[in-house]
Amino acid sequence: MSLIVNNLTKRFGPKTAVDQLSFDITQPGVYGLIGTNGAGKTTTIRMILDMLPIDHGSALWNGKTVKKSGLRYGYMPEERGIYAKTRVLDQLVYFGRLRGLSKSESVAAARSWMQRLAVTEYERMPAEKLSKGNQQKIQLISTLIHDPQLIFLDEPFSGLDPLNAQMFHELISDMAANGKTIIMSSHQMATVEQYCREITLLHRGHALVQGNLADIKRGYGHTKLVLGATVDAYNMAHRAGLTLQEQLPAECVFGLPEQNADAICAQLLRDLLAADIIPEKFVLSEPTLHEIFIDKVGEVEGGVAA
Repeated sequence: MSLIVNNLTKRFGPKTAVDQLSFDITQPGVYGLIGTNGAGKTTTIRMILDMLPIDHGSALWNGKTVKKSGLRYGYMPEERGIYAKTRVLDQLVYFGRLRGLSKSESVAAARSWMQRLAVTEYERMPAEKLSKGNQQKIQLISTLIHDPQLIFLDEPFSGLDPLNAQMFHELISDMAANGKTIIMSSHQMATVEQYCREITLLHRGHALVQGNLADIKRGYGHTKLVLGATVDAYNMAHRAGLTLQEQLPAECVFGLPEQNADAICAQLLRDLLAADIIPEKFVLSEPTLHEIFIDKVGEVEGGVAA
């Protein structure tokens, strides 16, 4: 299973929403399509799925041009699309029938998914009576009811409480482990870091960063030291040339210099131990995806992330 996006371009009048975007997904799992609001994420998804005409370029699934009629895909848009006045089971059966299932297959699949997501008790209730989180579960079931090969999730965790977010997390992880190809579009960087091995960072229709997320982070090297210790230890870190970035109740975060960061931290640790100070936490870390996002977008915006 592979999705090959090549020089995808979309213009709306004088505005270029997506500009010669290319990326490959050749292994099952979760691929992150991230960026600011208006970066071109949703436009890209809709071009790939043949919902918008492509001005230039191509999207190939298993070597064939993607067509709505020939691909078993699931798409959960950011703008949720369930029917507020219709009973939950009825509309899930309707969505199943639209996607080629028989009525009995739709009922069986809907009830199986409702049990998995703990919403069985609502099957005869109109969707408008459900909480926002449970409505989102129904939207997800309508996306997955026909067992799609390729799945697009646009801001899937938006508005979820921690319990429902954990349920979605387990489900997405299971699907990835079972060979599904999932493209997750989001501007929640912590969520993308949790799931995605490969990413494309879009800004104003252009790809700013692409590739393996671990490799991207590794390329920055260690940029922070998280130190949990005494005030004396923090003073020693300051004297070693480290810059205090954040002071928390139980630890401090220090920024590291671009040169010789590891050597400086190694010497600091030796000095702490020589002074009989054993830190509870001494962690060198690479930048978070959020920090990389701010850095890259800030570069093209003249130092201000838009």
